[in-house]
Amino acid sequence: MPRADDRLRAQIAANLAAHDRSFAPDPTLRPAAVAVTILANAVGEACFVITRRVSTLRNHSGQWALPGGRIDEGEDAPQAALRELDEEVGLQCQPDRVLGLLDDYPTRSGFRITPVVVWAGNDAVLRPDPREVAEAYRVPIAHLDAPGIPKLSDIEQSDRPVLSVRILGQDIFAPTAAVVFQFREVAIHGRNTRVAGYDQPVFAWR
Repeated sequence: MPRADDRLRAQIAANLAAHDRSFAPDPTLRPAAVAVTILANAVGEACFVITRRVSTLRNHSGQWALPGGRIDEGEDAPQAALRELDEEVGLQCQPDRVLGLLDDYPTRSGFRITPVVVWAGNDAVLRPDPREVAEAYRVPIAHLDAPGIPKLSDIEQSDRPVLSVRILGQDIFAPTAAVVFQFREVAIHGRNTRVAGYDQPVFAWR
């Protein structure tokens, strides 16, 4: 199990700096950002934050998600990710906690998601906003190396495979699954793995 220590922080930053990030240039896509946030659990294991959205939201209610949302006018992706991280789970991180970016992921619902990797460290306290977040979880990064991750499935509506990862006893699908899978591949293992070619399940197209 990797520890949330300075060695891991340096490893992730170096792997992200070496990654030739891919962009989604389609101007019709609305820009959004998500935070892939690394923090410790009670025994010091390195984890990332994932949330379950409340069932009363108008869009994507009840779905698994990384903290994030639209990039407001005047913001860049890191600024938006840090703002959403604060608003959704009450975690305030300064800009120097941003370790780098993963590839843009174009979604079926019309967004261009830019994943921002953030180091929250050992003393992070999560305070989910009950208006948006039903629960926030710390998932050990080591769980992303479990057998069967990722899982690829075919659907009639697409010629691209749908990507999912099984964590917390649940099948979590792209786009969230695509981001955390690439985080494992690029940030943790230093492998130049692309994920934009993986599709989403039909329920995420709206």
